[in-house]
Amino acid sequence: MTTPAAPSPGSSRSAESVLEDAVRRGVVPGGIVARGRDPRPVPVGVHGIRGADGANGTDGAPWRGDEIVRIQSMSKAILAVAALRLVERGALGLDSPVAPWLPELAAPRVLRRPDAPLTDTVAADAQLTLRHLLTCTSGYGMALTPSPLQDAMRDAGLEAGALPWPMDADAFVGALAALPLVGRPGARWRYHHSFSLLGVLISRVTGTSTGEHLRTDLLDPLGMVDTAHRVPAGQQHRLPPALGEEDGALVEREPAGGGPLTGPAPHDVSHEELVSTAADYLRFLTALRDGALLTPAHLALMTTDQVPAAAKDPDGFFPGFWETTGWGMGVCTVTAGAHRGRWGWSGGYGTDFFVDPDGSVGLLLTQLEMGERIGLLLEAFQKS
Repeated sequence: MTTPAAPSPGSSRSAESVLEDAVRRGVVPGGIVARGRDPRPVPVGVHGIRGADGANGTDGAPWRGDEIVRIQSMSKAILAVAALRLVERGALGLDSPVAPWLPELAAPRVLRRPDAPLTDTVAADAQLTLRHLLTCTSGYGMALTPSPLQDAMRDAGLEAGALPWPMDADAFVGALAALPLVGRPGARWRYHHSFSLLGVLISRVTGTSTGEHLRTDLLDPLGMVDTAHRVPAGQQHRLPPALGEEDGALVEREPAGGGPLTGPAPHDVSHEELVSTAADYLRFLTALRDGALLTPAHLALMTTDQVPAAAKDPDGFFPGFWETTGWGMGVCTVTAGAHRGRWGWSGGYGTDFFVDPDGSVGLLLTQLEMGERIGLLLEAFQKS
């Protein structure tokens, strides 16, 4: 596969050109891009799979710009804002234990080393706090290298992936609590699971589902009418297919208008990720950037590196991540290079956003799962 051409810096047209070039080369069938101080979404290409002859596949409908897409880990920024707003109201403390609301996590055991047998543990000498969840240093998270913990997470249905968790929110906490931590709270950065726990924490603190709390506190006030845990009946036609890659070819993982994120949720999904639209997410980003959602102090905490150097385990994420990147609260932050001070994050189905120190925003929405193909597109987009 050919890498999309690198754009020139700073131009809103350059970001659009990156996506247009990727569509032209067959990297992705299409998507939505936005770039600038007050950007507008630009749809490019079609939803479905393009064959080698350039013909459209199962869903040749053009991207319109109002699609509801699977944003997956871009949900973390929304959850982080929701949690920090609870801190500002005095409902939570950043450094107070979360055990009053998550009693399952009150007395965890810690592996003596990440690859140790599950029985080779010691008692944790620190309480799990909201700060640990927001900074992904809770001791829970993805196990990327072979180990008994990785095997146990797979067997318990706790592997991170494109599909929703196979259990409800309470069962998720119980299943995770049955396993040892990979490190004492605050000692090791591990991705993903802390934010599912955060979703359950928000639900228990507020006494309602996280989806309902988000709707009342953030989504409705911002006019984010299409952001939720599920695509409701009557709007499913706006959900494009989810695509993957096998043997160099694009394949359909979930059909247009279908899959597990459509219709009513089967149980409490406070621990799951969201769907959204370009318009909704841009409303969220610009409000956050402009100081409408958090105090300046909490916005600074969220968007600057909060992970201690000792916790930045090189085996905890993809190679080289920590060389130019830090982690704030729900977003990463660029710590070196031309875009130092930029913050943002990606989602597992080829979505990405960033906000630059000058307030310029970038948003890219596709529905192609993460891999080498989409990684090259996101890398080019980040250079815009």
